[in-house]
Amino acid sequence: MITAPLAAGTPTPDPDEERRRIQTARLLAYRDDGPLVHALAGRIGKGIPPVPATLIALLAIVAITVSGVLKSGGPILLVPPLLVLLLVLPTAPRDHLGRLDWLTPPLLRGAEFLTIIAVGLAADVPKWLLFVLVYVVGYHTYDTVYRTRQSIWPPAWVFHAGLGWELRLLIIGVGAALGWLPAVLAVLTAYLFVLFAVESVTSWVRLDKASAQAGADAEQDLEASPEDALEQATGEAEKG
Repeated sequence: MITAPLAAGTPTPDPDEERRRIQTARLLAYRDDGPLVHALAGRIGKGIPPVPATLIALLAIVAITVSGVLKSGGPILLVPPLLVLLLVLPTAPRDHLGRLDWLTPPLLRGAEFLTIIAVGLAADVPKWLLFVLVYVVGYHTYDTVYRTRQSIWPPAWVFHAGLGWELRLLIIGVGAALGWLPAVLAVLTAYLFVLFAVESVTSWVRLDKASAQAGADAEQDLEASPEDALEQATGEAEKG
């Protein structure tokens, strides 16, 4: 989201407050929360510290994977997604302004990817399909980070349409528990690929066109003779 210049008479925001607001907005965007988190976050209260909870979720998935309990298949494959959801969901209302809160997005993405891989391998899903899904979600994360660093924010509907980490994991867990994971992963991966690729490409093309038009206008202004510029300014003043 490109912030418009402040109009005359508008109070100048406190620089520290503005920095904290942008930092919070960026970290929340990097989390990639979906519609379920947004629907429940307002009912949780202040929430819990994000870094410890997300780290515990990641370590719990590692422990479950190493223990080998997922090899039995069936309903047990729904446990990792539910565990991540129960531990990370209560962190959503926090402002993410702690000294280490910047670790939350990478820890959450690591927990999501590890859960996808662990459940997928236990359900005997083709490895290439797991790789493509992780790549698609990773590209979405990279695109979000790069845009926000340019002060260009992805539209809110993309995060909702992308289902968020929570719904993606729940869909995978339910599909694995029912024995439908290969088909579920194929449909989910194709859907996310089309969504993220088309939205990203169209947004950047639109931005490039706007930048090119702005550059052409600036070049045209520079090429105008002083007489033309004076005549144009006089005409505009008379119209005013």
